[in-house]
Amino acid sequence: MNIVYNSSNYAILAYPTRGAFELVDKQGSRTLFVQGSVASGLREAIDAIPDEDRDEESIDALLDDYCAGAAKPITYH
Repeated sequence: MNIVYNSSNYAILAYPTRGAFELVDKQGSRTLFVQGSVASGLREAIDAIPDEDRDEESIDALLDDYCAGAAKPITYH
């Protein structure tokens, strides 16, 4: 596991051996695990943000869209 993005709102954890990412919504205490084509699509979507516009605000907005309706509450055991 590698932290590949970390802002005050989100973190992206990469699982390279599984070809997967875990999106962590810090403010909403939610998480979303994506792999395969969805993980590839996320990577492509981030790469598609023009360099001059790729900042915390634009990446967090993209992650908001990915997590909307799909992220699950983080539970502690």
